[in-house]
Amino acid sequence: MTIPLLTLNNGVELPAIGLGVFQTPPDETTDAVVAALQTGYRHIDTAAAYGNEREVGEGIRRSGVPRDEIFVETKVWINDFGYDATLHAFDKSAGKLGVETIDLLILHQALPSHFDLTIAAYQALEKLLADGRVRSIGVSNFMPEHLAALREQTSVVPAVNQIELHPYFQQKELQRVDAELGILTQAWSPIGGITFYRDSEKSALEDPTILGIAEAHGKSAAQVMLRWGIQEGRSVIPKSTKPERIAENFEVFDFELTADEVAAIDALDTGQRGGPEPEAVTLETFSREIPEA
Repeated sequence: MTIPLLTLNNGVELPAIGLGVFQTPPDETTDAVVAALQTGYRHIDTAAAYGNEREVGEGIRRSGVPRDEIFVETKVWINDFGYDATLHAFDKSAGKLGVETIDLLILHQALPSHFDLTIAAYQALEKLLADGRVRSIGVSNFMPEHLAALREQTSVVPAVNQIELHPYFQQKELQRVDAELGILTQAWSPIGGITFYRDSEKSALEDPTILGIAEAHGKSAAQVMLRWGIQEGRSVIPKSTKPERIAENFEVFDFELTADEVAAIDALDTGQRGGPEPEAVTLETFSREIPEA
């Protein structure tokens, strides 16, 4: 099956669906990556702060899929912000992944309390891009004001902004700003995982509207949510460690939601964030040293 590709603002192509490995234990990560790549995925999303980059690299090698067919994305954690520190963060991530080039390297948070470090970190990404060590650069969890401040002090428009985005939290204004700037919106927690693994009383997987649409198409609620994200032009990176679920999440290209169904899911937005507020992410509260490769 041919996976639809999304063209980033620098011409690099990104598969519309990828495997996310947030909170995937290292001892389960390699098998999950192998299962995904053998299923047909060609995009793997990880992060230095996840503690499983090494295992992602092992999964890529063990899969038998050529490296140049796989889009590898990872993130720089806030402890490694700053120009020289971020250049070294690339070395740490590339070393653990076992790759010479990273397809997409992004800043994991905006770090509003030390935005000077954020700017310096992004300038390091620009250097890595100019040197050909990364193919594209971007950001994660940046709000409109963070994007505006970044644009004032840097020259390369981020290719991607990876944000929490699912039917219950859609960040429509931020999506609009991304689109205006030519930034691809990439959805983390695209099936609303954040709504049920953090003891929320409301799970998108059990939403009556989504379940009704799923029944109409003979699909699961997760497949409907992924299809919704893809049809609206986003990159989606569902996370799972179960081979059968990884395969199910990939089977979203053989049906299409109607305009009314898309509108019904659009109407489910509650405006309630599941993850931390971007302003709450500080070095004091979220410090995590990233080990050497």
